[in-house]
Amino acid sequence: MTETWDDVSEQVKADWKADTTPFERVYEIIEQTHEGQSAAEIADRALVSEPTARRHCKSLVNTGFAETDQDGQTTLYKRDSDRVLMSRIRELREEANRTELLDGIKDMKAEIRRYEDRYDVVSPEELAQQLDADEADGWDDLTAWRTTRQNLAVAQAALAYDEASHQLAV
Repeated sequence: MTETWDDVSEQVKADWKADTTPFERVYEIIEQTHEGQSAAEIADRALVSEPTARRHCKSLVNTGFAETDQDGQTTLYKRDSDRVLMSRIRELREEANRTELLDGIKDMKAEIRRYEDRYDVVSPEELAQQLDADEADGWDDLTAWRTTRQNLAVAQAALAYDEASHQLAV
């Protein structure tokens, strides 16, 4: 007998539900949530009841893993952006030594200067105002520029974090 994608999907859901607790499933969903979602949406994705999702979401907010926004009467839950940022900074600090961080920062600054020179603008936002909708290469560069700028900020923060850690150890 041939299985359909729906059968496979249902089996994966059943296995996930059997192998995890409701809290673990809510945690996994929150971890993947960049835009706020209601407790009902999280419950549906986590295969739990809405009251269970709400209870676990509140626990995750209390521990600093999640944060809330309001949409009228509805509370929206998502992963805490500060925690995600600090996690990225710590990971980079552990993966790269000071020299590698400095070299990466230098390379990213040079890449940003190339975008500025190529488009004769000082920011991706300014570039976005000048691009026509059909300029695919320009939009790709804009995305890459924004990503480079974000990565540069994280690398600079990792370097500052490393320097602060060394100063506190002295």
